[in-house]
Amino acid sequence: MNKKNNNLMTLSEFKDKHYGKRGASKREELEAGYNQFKLGALIHEARLEKGMTQEQLAEKCGTTKSYISRIENNIKEVRISTLQKIVELGFGGQLHLSIKL
Repeated sequence: MNKKNNNLMTLSEFKDKHYGKRGASKREELEAGYNQFKLGALIHEARLEKGMTQEQLAEKCGTTKSYISRIENNIKEVRISTLQKIVELGFGGQLHLSIKL
């Protein structure tokens, strides 16, 4: 017989409970931090997939290894223009952005 675990909740429910609904300052800070983390992780993953070092990527983009490292480790926020250089010049890809309302 399956018993329902009443302690289980979705990620959205957890965030609502502990950080407030979307629009609350604590929740927006959490979401902004997550998006920054996600972007750094995506760059790191793409760089490894291309078999590149941070130094090689930086050279292709016209920046420094330490700047790439700071982006990947979420220490530095990346500007859209820099992100575009990383994707296009560094990885040979195309950057696509979207807005969901």
